[in-house]
Amino acid sequence: MNPNVEQIARRAATACLDKKATDVVVMNVQELTPVADYFVICSASSRPQVEAVAKAVRDDLAELGVNCRGVEGLDEGRWVLLDFGDVVVHVFRPEEREFYHLERLWGDAEWIPIEAN
Repeated sequence: MNPNVEQIARRAATACLDKKATDVVVMNVQELTPVADYFVICSASSRPQVEAVAKAVRDDLAELGVNCRGVEGLDEGRWVLLDFGDVVVHVFRPEEREFYHLERLWGDAEWIPIEAN
């Protein structure tokens, strides 16, 4: 069974939570931008945690057969963007997330509730 785009976004969010990322949000942006259908946004408290969250998301989605098309920011470890095509995952350090505040920028997006396991 091929997962649908929302299932991929939810799986990415779960991978973030599994690595103790905080403030995990899934936003449906398909009506707002041609860039992606879903954004997954989370915070990680340190560079090692940012890297661990990014790796966990890549590994979990690879298990679903979803390949990462590109990664930006891993060298700096402050804001990592993982491009899975229709799903884009943003892993932020808290100060970077506050500065860029994507939730406000894409404020009209539908938020998909994610439950911690």
